[in-house]
Amino acid sequence: MQVKAAVTREKGKISIETLELAPPKAGEVLVKLVATGICHTDTAVMNQYLPVTFPMVLGHEGVGIIETVGEGVSGLAKGDKVILTFPSCGVCDHCQEGHPYSCDDNFNMFFGGNYRDGTKRLTGADGVDVGVLFGQSSFATYAVTNQDNAIKVDVTEDQLKALCSLGCGVQTGAGAVLNRMKPRPGSSIAIYGCGAVGLAGIMAAKIAGCSTIIAIHGSKGKEEALEFGATHTINGRKEDVKAKILEITGGKGAAYALESSGQPNLAVTMLDCMAKEGLAVTVSVTADAEVPIRLEPQIMNPSVTFAGCVEGHSNPKVFIPELVKFFKEGRLPVDKMNKYYTFDQIETAFEESHTGGVLKPILVF
Repeated sequence: MQVKAAVTREKGKISIETLELAPPKAGEVLVKLVATGICHTDTAVMNQYLPVTFPMVLGHEGVGIIETVGEGVSGLAKGDKVILTFPSCGVCDHCQEGHPYSCDDNFNMFFGGNYRDGTKRLTGADGVDVGVLFGQSSFATYAVTNQDNAIKVDVTEDQLKALCSLGCGVQTGAGAVLNRMKPRPGSSIAIYGCGAVGLAGIMAAKIAGCSTIIAIHGSKGKEEALEFGATHTINGRKEDVKAKILEITGGKGAAYALESSGQPNLAVTMLDCMAKEGLAVTVSVTADAEVPIRLEPQIMNPSVTFAGCVEGHSNPKVFIPELVKFFKEGRLPVDKMNKYYTFDQIETAFEESHTGGVLKPILVF
């Protein structure tokens, strides 16, 4: 079938084209996209901060309605509303143990351009195959994806549009807190970066019962952080972050911390501001960035744990429905972050996400 898709053929550029999309194979579904979020990972791929092979259709926060199911699909049917999420191989030890975020082949599954079976599904007018991102390529009117990547949800179509970020950005920020950290009620947490991922971390910290939620922002983000649950804010560009965190925490430092800013040096700042036996987690996509971590004063002596976290340490089949529940209860108001664009406004959406203070751009089909 023919679909409209935003294709990246060279670094930093995107254009809407007509492509041919093959039907779903065994274990796959065809989804008519209702909307898709734009995430900073899409920008990182487009600008080749992450090594990918073009041409490729980006997009990895799709939501839509199932049009067709392939042979052997169970639990999903035509008409089901689904949130698309990250792929995994399904057969390695980590996947079998319910930890798909640690899939042995996750980097290739995300960015290698192929589906699980090593093939592609999109073809350009020139006959050249077009790569897939995250096993979905949601910058398109339709997408084929594995059934494991399509999470059935009980929501209205308008709610579905609002929940694009649950597939990656919110799953990453909220999951880093709720799944990776599991903070003690009444504890302190510092969130570095107040984009969509950081704000999801703030919302999750409030859900977890943290009593001191410190948001470290740049030129923007203070008002949003307070709206979503921060108890304190620090302007990281104008204030002494370490001094302020020590002041707020009575000299102890933060018991938990999340670095979501995409600025590698803030990981060093985060470690400088930890309480003893604290847990510091980074989720930033920063390619091959190197930072000067000092083992004795930052890690060993204070017994601080410094951890990475992919896709919120999430098993999407379990976690995404939990996030939907929090949304319905009013505890995860992700819709307040959204600004909506038509599909043909994709370049404007990207530009405004970088320069216009837009927290979560959503393309609506």
